Amino acid sequence: MPISRRQLLQTTSASALLASIGQQAFAQAHPPQLDTARIITGFSAGGTSDVTCRRVATKLSPGYATSSVVVENRTGAGGQIAISYVKGQPADGSTMLQTPTSMLTIYPHIYKKLPYDPVADLAPVSLACVFDFGFAVGPAVPASVKTVPEFLAWAKANPAGANFGSPAAGSTPHFIGALLAKNADITLQHVAYRGTQPAMLDLLGGSVSAVSGPIGDITQHLASGKVRILGTSGTKRSRFAPDVPTLVEQGLKDMAFSEWFGFFLPAKASHEVVARLNAAMKQAIASKDVVDGLAGIGLEAMSSSPAELAELLKKDTAMWAPIVKKIGFTADA
Repeated sequence: MPISRRQLLQTTSASALLASIGQQAFAQAHPPQLDTARIITGFSAGGTSDVTCRRVATKLSPGYATSSVVVENRTGAGGQIAISYVKGQPADGSTMLQTPTSMLTIYPHIYKKLPYDPVADLAPVSLACVFDFGFAVGPAVPASVKTVPEFLAWAKANPAGANFGSPAAGSTPHFIGALLAKNADITLQHVAYRGTQPAMLDLLGGSVSAVSGPIGDITQHLASGKVRILGTSGTKRSRFAPDVPTLVEQGLKDMAFSEWFGFFLPAKASHEVVARLNAAMKQAIASKDVVDGLAGIGLEAMSSSPAELAELLKKDTAMWAPIVKKIGFTADA
């Protein structure tokens, strides 16, 4: 049967449409290979967040990005600047965020208004690691002070030196110090830094008495002989400081805290883009170089599915609500 020109055009148009739909479906199921990618961290170079990013980045190229994966430190506002930056980036997988949990689970309780929504603006990809915190003192505190209760007693008797630093106001380390002070009914002046490493430098210099921070940020300074870890925050002793008793062991009840770092993409990232990065992350985080490298700075490498990370985010956000209320801290005050 002869085909009319109209029928031919209709058939051609339909074929073109089907081909277009097929190409779109293929593109969604198989995101294009990236040339370069970036990992954004809100904390300074040399700290545990930065080192985690750099360890993982070396394993994402050339598999995830053919040319390179670079790390950018966008510090400030306790990690908020980095998160705010990433949420507005293209959702093609080329820009990812690595952040500690505090900025996502605690900040919503202490800020009346954040420049980002932890759930609406970010797409969970994978856990990176978990870790405990340490509470350490430096040259400003007498060598006779060997436990956290002894430090609290010394701080009460020496108000001029009753202070501690943490990597950010409103972070888990900040609240550990605040809870210690509240439970001991003393005043400990909090000094917020842009990451734990700047705080450690001031601790070594004697301008701050104590630091609450990731244990790996502290243990790397023990060789100086100027830093002493008085307690760790886990439910059991840290394998990175086995001789140091936990806060709970020292009679400080309800003082067991750990934290995680996680990788995220902008919220509009497709399921396929998230899945591709998750697969690459799992492989990178499980590699011996990353596992051993993170262990060297007090971190336990651990990946997850996007759904597991989303559930952990929800659970920890709910857990911190009553703790923040107890402390009474607000960043807007």
